[in-house]
Amino acid sequence: MATISKEISIDARADDVWDALRDFGALHTRLVPGFVVDTRLVGDDARVVTFFNGAVAREVLVGIDDDRRRLAYTVVDGPLPSTHHNASAQVFDDGDGRSRFVWITDVLPDAVGVTAAEFMDHGIAAVKRTMEAAVA
Repeated sequence: MATISKEISIDARADDVWDALRDFGALHTRLVPGFVVDTRLVGDDARVVTFFNGAVAREVLVGIDDDRRRLAYTVVDGPLPSTHHNASAQVFDDGDGRSRFVWITDVLPDAVGVTAAEFMDHGIAAVKRTMEAAVA
C-alpha cells in the first residue's frame, strides 16, 4: 500500500481552518475552491466531488473528530484505478494564529500513489491559498 503524507503551514487560525475542513459538503466553496469545482452531499455521510480537471469521486465520511480536528473519508468510486483509497486530514495549532494542515492518503495498488501524490500537491496548495486569503 502506498501512503502519501502532505503537510503545510498556514497563516490562519487552526479553528478557522478546521471549521472549513469539517464542512463536509463545502469543499468547493470553503476549503479548496478551484481545485474542487462542485461538491454534492448524498445522504448524511457521502459526497460527490467534481475536481478542476472534470474527474468525479464519490467519498464516504468515516468520521469527524472535533477534539483532534481530524476528518477521515474513503473514496468508494473515483478516477484513480485503486482498489483501496482512504484518507484523513487534520489541523494542528502552530501558535501565533498559524496552523499546520496534515493530509494522509493510503492507496492500493502502490502505483496509484504517484498520481495521488501529485493530485494532493495541488489540493494542499489550494487549502493554504484559500485559508490565507480568508484572513487577509
